[in-house]
Parts: sequence; C-alpha cells; structure tokens
Amino acid sequence: MKSKKIIAALLASMMVFSLTACNGSTETTTDTVSEGTVSDAEAEAATDEVAVNPSIDFEDGLMGFMKVCTTKGNGDESVLSVVDYNGSQAVYAENVSGASMYIGVNVSALLGDRVADVRTISVDIGTEYADGSFSASSGFMYAYVGEDLEEVKGDSWSVYLEDENPKTATFEMGDAYFTAGCDNYILISKETDNGATVASMYFDNFTFYDEAGNVIEADSSAEFGSPAGFEATGADLSNLCAVNGAVNFEGFEISGDAWAQNGLDMPQEIIDALVPGSVVEIEYASETGNMWLVMPDAAAGWMRVGVGDIDGSGTTASYMNNSRTIAQVTYEQLASLCGDDVSTWGARMQCESDGAWEVYSVRVGQAAPVYGVGGAVEFEGFATSADAWAQNGFDMPQEIIDALVPGSVVEIDYASESGDLWIVMPDATAGWMRVGVGNADGSGSDDAACYNGKCYVTYEQLAAVCGDDVSTWGARMQCESDTAWEVFGVRVGMASEMQMVNRVMNFEGFATSADAWAQNGFDMPQEVIDALVPGAVVSIQYASESGDLWIVMPDATAGWSRVGVGNADGSGSDDAACANGVCQVTYEQIAAVCGDDVSAWGARMQCESDTAWEVFAVTVGQTE
Repeated sequence: MKSKKIIAALLASMMVFSLTACNGSTETTTDTVSEGTVSDAEAEAATDEVAVNPSIDFEDGLMGFMKVCTTKGNGDESVLSVVDYNGSQAVYAENVSGASMYIGVNVSALLGDRVADVRTISVDIGTEYADGSFSASSGFMYAYVGEDLEEVKGDSWSVYLEDENPKTATFEMGDAYFTAGCDNYILISKETDNGATVASMYFDNFTFYDEAGNVIEADSSAEFGSPAGFEATGADLSNLCAVNGAVNFEGFEISGDAWAQNGLDMPQEIIDALVPGSVVEIEYASETGNMWLVMPDAAAGWMRVGVGDIDGSGTTASYMNNSRTIAQVTYEQLASLCGDDVSTWGARMQCESDGAWEVYSVRVGQAAPVYGVGGAVEFEGFATSADAWAQNGFDMPQEIIDALVPGSVVEIDYASESGDLWIVMPDATAGWMRVGVGNADGSGSDDAACYNGKCYVTYEQLAAVCGDDVSTWGARMQCESDTAWEVFGVRVGMASEMQMVNRVMNFEGFATSADAWAQNGFDMPQEVIDALVPGAVVSIQYASESGDLWIVMPDATAGWSRVGVGNADGSGSDDAACANGVCQVTYEQIAAVCGDDVSAWGARMQCESDTAWEVFAVTVGQTE
C-alpha cells in the first residue's frame, strides 16, 4: 500500500460536505465554504504535516465494495474498473449514456462495527472528458444512514480547474452518523458537466476518520451486497406498458452494426400472439439508445416500424424506457404499415438501430397498464401462500371495504412460479368468483396486470364479476395462482394509469429540489414549448416524501396555476399519474387550467409537492 500525504493544516481549505440529520425529512444544508490555492512555500511552512495511509488506495486491485446506482434519477449505467491513474491505482467510472452518475460505496461492508465511528471521509476525485478537453464538473455526496437508510444530502463537490484535477474532497458527517449492522452506504454523484461532452470519473484514496482524526482501517475485500432500495425491483417500465401473457421468441439473441438489420423467422406461437392490443418487447443495448423493428418480407414491402423520423420517414416511434434498455412496438404500429392481416407481414422479424446494437431477448404479449397507487390503505396482516389452484386469504377490514371505490385498485406484492396471480371472492352474492384470472381457467375474463413482483386488480374488474355494490362482494378476499404462490402484502388505493410515451425529448438541466409547498423550476427552451402539443406528456423523474408531485405554471396568462395537484390544495383538479419514481402530467391537464394556446402558458415550468421533493430530470414525449 502506498503512503499518500494529507497535510492536516490544509483540511480547512478543502471543500466541505455538511451532512445534517433530517429529523424525518430529506433536507439540504449548505455551509459557507472557502476554497483557496496553497503554494508550495505555504505547504512547507505548515507545522502539522502528517503522513496518512488511506483506508483504501486500490493498489490491490479490489473494488467489490463499490457499485453503480442507476435508480436515483435513472442514473448512468457506468462501468467501473481499476486502472493506472495519476501515478497509482484508482477506480475509473466510465460514463456510458451521458446521464448523471451515482457511484456507491458500502461503508458498512468496508468498516464493520467501526462504521459508527466515522466522522469525516476524504477521497480524491478526478474527471476526464472523452474528447480530451477539460471542463468543470460537480456533484453531491449522499449518505444513507441508520436502520431505515435515511437519505442525507451533502453540499456539492466540484473540479473547476484543470491544474486541480484530481482534487481531494472532504466530507464532514455533521450529526448524521452511520449505524453499525445496518448496511449503510454513500453515493458520490456527478450531476453537472459544463463541457460539450460528458465526463467520466476517477476515485482514489478513500480515507475514513474517527472523531480524533485517526484513520479507520478498511477491509478492501468487502463486497457491496444489496442494501435496501439501492437497486430497482424489476424492469424500468418508464414510458412503457406492462406485458401480460408473454410468449418468448426463442433464440432471438442477435447483434448488428449501425443501420444493419438482423433477426429470425417467426415461430407460429409468435405469429399467433400478434393480435390487436399486443406489443413486441425488445430487451437491448445500442450506442444511440434507439431500437426498432424491420419486417423485410411484408406484402406491403420492406418496412421499418417504430423508427420515428430518424430515417426521415416520419413514422411513429417505438416506445423506449428512460434507461434505454427496453423498447416496445405495438401491433397497431406494425399494422399501420404492414396491414391488419398478420399473414401478410412475412415470415421474418428483424431488429435495427442507427448505432451498433445488441438484442438480448424478444417477447410478444398483451399490453397492460402500469399503475400508480395513490392514498393507499394497507390490508394489515395479509401474508399467506398456497399451492397451485389453491386459495387463501382473509376477511376484509372496514378500511379496505371503504377504499374499494370506482377508480381504485388492489395492489398485491407476491411471487409465483408462473408469474400469474389473481383474486378470489368466495362469498360474493353473485357466487364464488375468480377475478383477474384471464383465460387461465377458461373463463376469458380480463387479466390482472402483473409485473415487477406486483399484481393489480381494479375495482372495475371486481365489479364486472361481483356487481357494483361492494356490500355484496362478501367479507373475504383471497389470492390464487395456477402454480405455487406467496403473497407478502396487499393494499388498496386510487389507480393512476401511466401512459406509453415515445419521441421523448429532454428538458435539459431540469434538476432541482425544494421543501413542502415550495416551487422551483426553469424557463422552457423553445424545443420544449414546441413539443407541448395535444397528446404530449410531461414526465418527471422525482422523489418526494408523500409520493406526490405536480407542475406549477407561475406566469400563465390565466394566472398562477397548479396542474396535476388533485385535491391536495382543495382544488379538486385531476391528479398527475405517479408510479415508480415518475410523474406524468398531460398536455390536456395543463390546457384545462391554462388554455389551449401554449403561448399563453408563460415561459416558466416549475414543480411542487406537499412534502420535501427533488426532481432529477424532466422529459416531454408523445402518446402516438
């Protein structure tokens, strides 16, 4: 291990991150910080020069205690490696897609019980632009502390000068200390680049200090593990639908260069699955993030489907999630080019992109809604399991019965071998009823929407079988599947159905935060104004304590306007649809408040919630 000098007298001149306890909420505290350049003569004059071995210097090549976080603001899927840098070994975090970067360090795994003694953390941070230029970069440190992994956000770090790259950042823990045995960790983010391109990062010399300034030894062989909430559960379905009853296109694992197509002949089960309301879902990677289909043998001719206007055709675009890892092309998009008769589409399905691409899987199933659940009421004690075609459940408490109103949805947290789950109402006046089973029992009823370990059955699905009068549904709610299953929890709330969105355009630089009932935002660039047309959706990637978020248009000709607030302020306006860290506000919702003429909406768009909130990104997309 190499010895790296840290001059104690200089610590006060470094950028300090102040992390303070949240008292149950996420707050940002900003200390006044002075930064100065210390000359060699001043350094030599320092009386308290101390040689310090860092806790981690990467000279052993180990970095298993670090991991990329992609769930906070849909961060970049950066690639980590240990490389030679600045005369020693360091971790290189390569930016892949141009998104903000969030690099995690599991301090509990590194330090064990001594994690509770940490009062200061220092690390050398360097940045590098792919084009060889230098520009300023900056970000934050987030600490996840205590049994609940409460997020505490620190002040920003920055690398502003080329001759101070890399730069040592020092984080003071304030009153927010780590707790032993709780899998506490930190994220170091890079959220701002001032260059024309996007910077990657280097990390070296992590040093953890106790209250007396002593270095705490770390176990570099530690693994990051799986702290609660660090990784998303299931696929990123932003902008997409869920897919029910999916049929896998076996063997569709193929790659190609930019504008090159590759694929396979469709087996009969895929052809049979291509019916109205179905969707082709493609799991992929590409240099540009784009993906679409080609039907080379269609009777109507060689057809690109879902390409948007990338080739100048002006056709509709495929739907892609914010992570650019899943693309969906609907039956309706295919039929609009190839005709309604699937037998005329030709035998072969291919994929293509405008950058080098790789497809990992293709499947076809029925489009199902992605739901948000507002004002949810927990069905206390609903945890049970059973074998295939066996039912189990509980009598409904009054608060669950009261929550079952038009527009509500039952959300079930579950696992099953087949992936299916539904509800049974055994004591309904109309008789013993399966609800949301689809055609698993031959009933042909509507499927429940099941994805990412959750199953959703709507009031309307229940009412279609049991009647509109909830008092006739019987006292008991049970679950069932066609394979062995287990339910971990049930809740009922108001359903907000997320829309499929394509032609997504970023509102550049829209990252901000505020306290409850405080607004913050930015003037809309012309391309955002131009994208706000009928059918448009403003999608906001966010976090808030209540789970709510909406838009404020402060300069509208109609007056200062909240849009998508629902009844949070007593206005009774429509709710924005919010699910899985994304909030959607439609053009129609804004127009209902501000008028149909976008020029009358004012120059500025802001966000707001009824609790402390943070927005990571805003996009505008289309529903067609």
